[in-house]
Order: sequence, then structure tokens, then C-alpha cells
Amino acid sequence: MESYAGELAALLTALFWTVTALAFEAAGKRVGSLSLNLIRLCLGFAFLTIYLALFKGRPLPLDANIHQWFWLSLSGVIGLTLGDFFLFKAFILIGSRVSMLIMATVPPLTALIGWLVMGETLTPMNLVGMTLVVGGITLVILQRSEDQKQVVLSRPLSGILIAFGGAIGQAVGLVLSKYGMGDYDAFAATQIRIIAGTAGFIVIITLFGLWRRVGSAVRDKKAMANMSLGAMFGPFLGVSFSLVAVKYTTAGVAATIMAIVPVLIIPPAVVFFKEKVTLREVIGAIVAVAGVAVLFLLK
Repeated sequence: MESYAGELAALLTALFWTVTALAFEAAGKRVGSLSLNLIRLCLGFAFLTIYLALFKGRPLPLDANIHQWFWLSLSGVIGLTLGDFFLFKAFILIGSRVSMLIMATVPPLTALIGWLVMGETLTPMNLVGMTLVVGGITLVILQRSEDQKQVVLSRPLSGILIAFGGAIGQAVGLVLSKYGMGDYDAFAATQIRIIAGTAGFIVIITLFGLWRRVGSAVRDKKAMANMSLGAMFGPFLGVSFSLVAVKYTTAGVAATIMAIVPVLIIPPAVVFFKEKVTLREVIGAIVAVAGVAVLFLLK
């Protein structure tokens, strides 16, 4: 069982992200994406600090070196501040189910960034996988108009573009976090990323004078309950276990398993948000996930 530690961590990550996506969609619709992001990162930081104090004997990552602090902080700003701001804004505009499907482009984008920046090779099967991912997402976001005469978007264009912006931020953040973490503890590495991500949101909220909105969000008990649930399964367990996954198995295998969220999220989206999911959308989600598998598992 120990040899599958990375794969199990990736599967748990997918389950955690399913829960956190649904919880944050519900909270975001009540308090907005900026307040949601700041509060959930603060909650995630608190959970991590308690965990590290109890089980590692060091509540803060003061043992990290300059290299780790710099690259993990940069990863936090790009992945958590920018990437997650766009992602949670997309939750509000197009829902967590379609947003998380678009996030299936993170592994292909990560491979593409590796090719552009680090000169990594893209094989023909990599290109097939990318095509399947894009094809699956296209099945979901495009549909026939009511008169059947033209193809139209099934969701607002602004929400789709914002979700893709979140995917780009997540992909860049993942590359930087793997480079910065090395052999460092995954939970402490996540804490550094959260510190940087929180600082980024504090700057944004201060510049735009939005602290009153944050205060209103804190007083919203229902939103706080959803944010607490999302923070437990997102910034704390989800992000940390994703780093455990890439530490103990290959990035490709981890990314493939973690990418099953668009399929896992369909049943709870139907049950809790009463979404109407068509067969075409189910097929699209499965095709996109299959594309991720082809991208990384078949060389």
C-alpha cells in the first residue's frame, strides 16, 4: 500500500476539491469572490498552523530556505491570488461544475508551459491528449441554439474566459511550487503559498477599499459555514495532499487522478444545486478526463 501513497493522495485530493468547489460556489454567491478568497485562505492558514504545531512541532515554516520561500511565495501569488480569484469568480458566473471541467486544462497547460519554458518534449500522444481535453470541454460549453441553426455558448463568455484564466494561474503555480518545494514538507510548503496568497488579496482589497465587504461576509453565518468547510477541504487538505501526490508519484499520474473532479462533481451538483446535466455534458466531462489520462499515461 505504501508504494501507492502518491496515487492515494491524488485520489483524496480529487475528493477534497469536489467538496471545496461545491462549498465555495455556495459561499461565493452570497459574499463575492474577493471576500471568499481572503477568508478561506485565512481559515486554511489557521488549520495548517494547528496541524504543524501538533504534529511537526513547528507552527510556522521558519526552517525554509531563501530558495523555497521565494519560489513558493511566487507560486502562491500566481496560483492562489490570481488563479483562485479567477476560479472562484467563475464559480459565481458559470457554476463550480463547468468551472472545474475547464480546470481540466491545467495538466495540458502545465505540459505546454514545460515545453515553452523548459524545452520539454511533447509527443504525438501528448497532442492527442490535449485534443481530447479541449474536445470534451467544447462539448460542454457549446450547444445548438433553440432554432437549431447555429452553435452558441452554453455559458456566459466572460465566465468561460475567467475560468480559463484560473486554469493558467493554477498551471503556472503548480510548476513553480514543485520547483520551489523540492524535498521540503508539503504542508509547510502549502503554508508558505497561503501566506503569499493572503498577502496578495490584502493588497488588492486595500487598494480597492473593499474591507467593508469582508466584514459583511464574516457576519454571514451561512457563508462562513460553507467557507469553513471549503477551507478545510481546499487550502488545508486539498492543496497539501496535491503536493504530497506530486512528491510520491510522477506529476503526470498525480495530475491525471486529480483531474477526475469534473466527473466526481456531477452527482452532487445535481443533488445540491438542482443542475440539469445533459448526456452531452456527461460525455464531455468523461472525454476531457480521458484526455488528461492520455496526455500523461501514454507516452
